[in-house]
Amino acid sequence: MELSSKYLQKAVDQMSTLPGVGKRTALRLVLHMLKEDKNSVLEFADSFVAMVNNVKLCKQCHNISDVELCEICTNSKRDIATICVVQDIRDILAIENTMQYKGLYHVLGGIISPMEGIGPNDLNLESLLIRAKEDYTQEIILALSATMEGDTTNFYLFKKLSDANVNVSVISRGIGIGSELEYTDEVTLGRSIMNRSPFEINLSN
Repeated sequence: MELSSKYLQKAVDQMSTLPGVGKRTALRLVLHMLKEDKNSVLEFADSFVAMVNNVKLCKQCHNISDVELCEICTNSKRDIATICVVQDIRDILAIENTMQYKGLYHVLGGIISPMEGIGPNDLNLESLLIRAKEDYTQEIILALSATMEGDTTNFYLFKKLSDANVNVSVISRGIGIGSELEYTDEVTLGRSIMNRSPFEINLSN
């Protein structure tokens, strides 16, 4: 699809790099923006520049943040004794929407997947192990997706955490096998957090 303007072409090419956006959809979106007020489009573009330049990862839990420590980690009302381990930031949003969990988080940044070339060294594991050995940490909740990769990562984490004096639990299987956390309804996800069980029990099932 060659367009008469190289600037329009570049905008469409860039827009089509977004997940789920094909060339036709990208063209429709770009043409819509072309019709908008110039200041609105510039403000739209500036918001992404500001995001790239200012958004960072929390140095403790790896959640997105505008400052060194995110709002969850610095919230004095959160239970610092409990850390919920999730795959990515979208899972934090999903769990927070349940309003059932009041502890802290740890974002792995992925899960172990040999097929995709993702190993333990590609994840935020060392910082988790350090946090697990802090005196105030009492429980680590493994809240990864109910997939083969998620279960593999759960088992790996359980073995790595065996030296830490913490209870390791896993969310209940109210979530269907093969399901991604971010697509699970809030009621089911909330119950899965509240009805978590010791990881050892799940090994024998």
